[in-house]
Amino acid sequence: MRINKKKFIYLISPNKITKNFYKMLNEVLKSSKISFFQMRFKKYSFEKKFLVGKKIRQLCKKNNVKFIVNDDPVLAKKLDADGCHLGQKDVNIKEAKKIIGNKIIGITCHNSIKIAKEAIKNRANYIAFGAFFPTKTKKAKYRANIKTLNKVKKLTNIPIVAIGGITNENYKKLLLNNANFLAISGYIWNNKKYKPKEAIESLI
Repeated sequence: MRINKKKFIYLISPNKITKNFYKMLNEVLKSSKISFFQMRFKKYSFEKKFLVGKKIRQLCKKNNVKFIVNDDPVLAKKLDADGCHLGQKDVNIKEAKKIIGNKIIGITCHNSIKIAKEAIKNRANYIAFGAFFPTKTKKAKYRANIKTLNKVKKLTNIPIVAIGGITNENYKKLLLNNANFLAISGYIWNNKKYKPKEAIESLI
């Protein structure tokens, strides 16, 4: 997977759709800093995620951003998404490949080199680590650090995604220490100081 240094953001959806969501998403995706957009709605039904996903896919396509579905390779296939992100409690990567074929599959590795090695062996397209900083988006059971990034970089050339509490005050440290992409959600969607478009623009 080719890495564009300017497009270092892996944007994750808010937890729920608000009235202006599609308009804000379009504005944010136009920023040309985003490589991936992950649809993650834990509390929505399959049907609702499918309807929302169709609209998101169109906006991603229009703005040349890869559309990733969280947790569910079946939904990813039905939406003709660019790929699927799998957590440790989801279907395993081999099963996911049978469902979605030769699409992007990313794996959550928390802070574990052992999980990362397994993901590398199973030919994941990227591996995600975190949380690096305190986050309110979801409960963070695991904490990763710069040492984790440096260890993993010695094992593989697979792109590394850093996640968890990333803001305009701490993101450069991760980019300078082997993270290829930064997964960001709360800082964009729940920012009390900036609107989503302004929040993206603050990440230079």
